[in-house]
Amino acid sequence: MNSILTPGPTPPLLLATNITFAALQLLLFVLLIATYSYHFAILSVLCGGLWWSINWFATELRAAQVKEEEAEALRKRERREKGKGWKEKGEVEDSADDEGESTEVEEEGQGTGEVMAGSGGRHGGVVVTGLEQGEARQRRVEEDGSGDEGDR
Repeated sequence: MNSILTPGPTPPLLLATNITFAALQLLLFVLLIATYSYHFAILSVLCGGLWWSINWFATELRAAQVKEEEAEALRKRERREKGKGWKEKGEVEDSADDEGESTEVEEEGQGTGEVMAGSGGRHGGVVVTGLEQGEARQRRVEEDGSGDEGDR
């Protein structure tokens, strides 16, 4: 009884379906012999077509499920290998890429779009103009291959 509630074509359900269609075909044959009515021959052909199509659909569904299970196993393996790569590098998954790099801080009172690049302070840094910032952004976009500028 649990196989009826299980998604997909389970073997007990397919067996019950095939037994039912075989019994229907037998009944239609007996009625054809008893009555000599062509209606039972037509019903038998329709029944045979439906029987075949249900079995075909169950086979296709089973093949699709197997393919999906293989794809899921491949995705899990790739995730595991990707996670393994992080651990081999000595990094954790939430580590930042910019650790140890300098930060950009805007200088107060400057209206030229210049930014102070250094260790986060005002003294001892390098002044970067707005034009240089734009060029650096453009280079990063082209290297990453992302963004609207990379489509040109």
